[in-house]
Amino acid sequence: MRRPNPTLAPSTAERIRTACAHADQAMLALPGGNPSTVTVHHLRHCGDAVVAVPLDSPAVAAVARGGDVGVQAVLELTDRTPLPLREPVRALVWLRGRVRAVPAPTQRALASAVAAEHPHPALLDVGHTTTLLRLIINSGVLADSTGAESTCHEDLRIARPDPFWELEAAWLEHMDADHADIVNQLARHLPTQLRGGAIHPLAIDRYGVSLRIETPDGDHDVRLPFNNPADDARALSRELRILAGCPFLHGMR
Repeated sequence: MRRPNPTLAPSTAERIRTACAHADQAMLALPGGNPSTVTVHHLRHCGDAVVAVPLDSPAVAAVARGGDVGVQAVLELTDRTPLPLREPVRALVWLRGRVRAVPAPTQRALASAVAAEHPHPALLDVGHTTTLLRLIINSGVLADSTGAESTCHEDLRIARPDPFWELEAAWLEHMDADHADIVNQLARHLPTQLRGGAIHPLAIDRYGVSLRIETPDGDHDVRLPFNNPADDARALSRELRILAGCPFLHGMR
């Protein structure tokens, strides 16, 4: 089995940034009330989060009562695999802080600023059926099959998502559907007792690739780090083929 290099991995803040970018589901929880459905969520470069919630959601009334100081809140985000696996959730993220209202005159301007970085169609509903709230983040926690890790606001502010996050879903689907040979080669690095399970690519980033192994006794996630971080798609393809032991290192189209 290949010996992992634990230092060659994204930081917790980078993992949270990437998981937030991938997340397809979010809920906003405030003390004393039911969680509110979030139709748009975006973790901004400045380190706070902007969310859109229905005008009649419990969060809107609670934030109005909180005034300028805001209300303690937790934003929960779910990162799911793009593949139809037995357990689709890859990671959960909790962003904790104080949520505040966005003044009505600045709602559309903030929605436009969010759209410039995250063009989500539900932003068109802002001011009609939904409203924007700002979460001033104090800390973040990410939990996956390896455990839970936390980070502070300052680290989140500095961090950026993995440079390949927008392409990851297509790459994983392509590997799973058309490159069973590469997946089988990667499986050589797994512990012997896991090699008989159903093996699927689970995640890929500039530092490595993760595999999900489905066995009768449960699911097992194993991360395989690259020798070197990949700065572009060509380098990532090369590192993946080196990891797979492929003699042809010119890249997978």
